[in-house]
Amino acid sequence: MAPPARLYKTEAIILRQRRVGEADRFLTLFTPGMGKVDVKAKGIRKTTSRMSGHLQPLAYCALQIAQGHTTDVVTGVETLESFKELSRDLDRLSLGIYAAELTDRMTVEHAPSYPTFRSLLDTLRRLNADPEPWQALRYFEAQLLGHAGFRPEFGVCVVCTKPLEPVENYFVPIAGGTVCRSCVAGMSGPRPLSVNALKFLRLLQRGPYNDVARVRVDPDLGDEVERHLRSYVICVLERDINSAAFIERLRKDGLTRANLTAQAIH
Repeated sequence: MAPPARLYKTEAIILRQRRVGEADRFLTLFTPGMGKVDVKAKGIRKTTSRMSGHLQPLAYCALQIAQGHTTDVVTGVETLESFKELSRDLDRLSLGIYAAELTDRMTVEHAPSYPTFRSLLDTLRRLNADPEPWQALRYFEAQLLGHAGFRPEFGVCVVCTKPLEPVENYFVPIAGGTVCRSCVAGMSGPRPLSVNALKFLRLLQRGPYNDVARVRVDPDLGDEVERHLRSYVICVLERDINSAAFIERLRKDGLTRANLTAQAIH
């Protein structure tokens, strides 16, 4: 007779799900104590499943899990927060999906990082409720890069290490940060960095979120900051984030919520 399954409990944010077999799904979770883990949810694609409504991407849940030989299996779930405004607002939903995918790409399995878990949970709450969800996402990007050990340098020139003058400088993703005007010659892929963008990027890295939320960011500055952070994420990961392209298509073409969700979670 096989020994009884060992059960454990954990809180988790569901980063993504994917189909397996006739009725099951694999779930990628981010937990406060175990980091990123994959588990199986058996039978949740059946119409009779009681767990299917709880085990959705971006949900914050309390899970009971049984240890398996190859993959642990969800045996019980309680929704702690479902972030209903994300499901009602397509723009907010796309930002939440991006935050989840970025977390998935920037972390490795079974590497606990409570600061990352806390930051993701706080971000989903802000995306769900804050009047300026864009700033919440930019703050999350900056904080996650720091937690993952890839914090870009915005304080000094990465070449000469001198403090940056309050003039247009350059952001060079492959160099890991800002480069002054005297050192930029010969650098690969320099991007002009305005004074205001540099100030806001420094605030995203160093300031509390309340200070970030109080800043009024005009569209041009917002686009510039987004471009710099995205270029750096692409450099670190050596690929783009899939949902970033979805967000651009959403802005240009007006994707439906159903299409966006289907493409992002499979």
